[in-house]
Amino acid sequence: MKKSAAFALAGVLIVAVAGGWWRMSGDRPTAKDAKSANAGPPAALVTLATAEKQDVPVTVQVNGSVVSLNSVDLRPQVTNTVSAVHVKEGQFVKAGQLLFTLDDRNDQANLARARAQQQKDEATMADLERQYKRSQDLVAQNFIAKSAADATLSQLQAQRAAVAADRAAVQSAQVALGYATLRAPIAGRIGAVNIYPGTLVQPTLSLVTITQLDPIAVSFPVPEGNLQDLLAAARTRAKVEALVTGRREALFGTLDFVDNTVDPQIGTVRAKAVFANADQSLWPGQFVNTRITVRMLDGVTVVPAAALMMLSDGATLYVVDAERNAARRQVKVLHTFGTKVAVSGVTPGEQVVIEGSQNVRPGGKVRIDVKAPAGPGGAPANGTTGVTPGSAASSDVQPARERA
Repeated sequence: MKKSAAFALAGVLIVAVAGGWWRMSGDRPTAKDAKSANAGPPAALVTLATAEKQDVPVTVQVNGSVVSLNSVDLRPQVTNTVSAVHVKEGQFVKAGQLLFTLDDRNDQANLARARAQQQKDEATMADLERQYKRSQDLVAQNFIAKSAADATLSQLQAQRAAVAADRAAVQSAQVALGYATLRAPIAGRIGAVNIYPGTLVQPTLSLVTITQLDPIAVSFPVPEGNLQDLLAAARTRAKVEALVTGRREALFGTLDFVDNTVDPQIGTVRAKAVFANADQSLWPGQFVNTRITVRMLDGVTVVPAAALMMLSDGATLYVVDAERNAARRQVKVLHTFGTKVAVSGVTPGEQVVIEGSQNVRPGGKVRIDVKAPAGPGGAPANGTTGVTPGSAASSDVQPARERA
């Protein structure tokens, strides 16, 4: 029993000594830990891109619709019967070309009657003129009283008025006869023709619609933020590009019109551009993608849009120097186009962080991610940069991406 108690006491003493040694050794920092504590936080792994100097066109790209410069809804002036149709639906016509002929027999008769009445009254007027001349001779010889000559003069003047009325009646009959032929007031393409010989037409009935196709216009809305630039572009008749579905080449026209009011509900102003359309690539009512360059930013600094961080104090980004120290810099966004943005506050040639900025601290060290293949200008060749300025939809709205 005494030996067992002695062995137990010895085991307790050994465990106590070992525990004290373990505690003392655990409280002492190793050399490796001391070195890590003195080194500070580890360098952040980032991807860099080089700020470039470019001439950036400020473009506005919106959807527009094709509208005709002239469109006429042809209607008859009188109620009559169609005697002949001289065109087919879908036909291109010239200005003044004969389209429809109405039954003009009644108008021809009215014109003949008016001319006959005019000839009758002209003959009577000629006889009164001869009588008045003879009466003047007789008055000069004192064969008749002067009152008789005055009475003849009154009859002559009344007959002259009757002849003038007959001439007006003849002109009216000629105008009514002209309504029997309907001609194209403009050159263009006619629509559907639902009128046939024998159809009774009246002024409330539309015979055909003529639409001008060459030249043609494209109407498109522009945000009111670009109004001043748009007015300046209109004074210089700036070029407007139209992209038509199914056509590889873009069509180019000139800015011709800017509306006099801004739509307060949607904040846009309506503009119109005129295009040559000899091959009928544009059709009235068609939707097209329009793009207009309203101004040019000359020699501005361009960085990838992924470099921007939208914070409470504005747009910022990280700039990395030659020693790979990162510094946060506040910039001003001038224009955004595609995946790039024009800014002020950065010098061309400086390196900016485009990936991994969430791990970067101001003044901290960075490590460059060598796994990402570098494209032109030091940017990664993954499609985030390298877009031609102005080649995509562009606006002056700042990037909405937020990062801490």
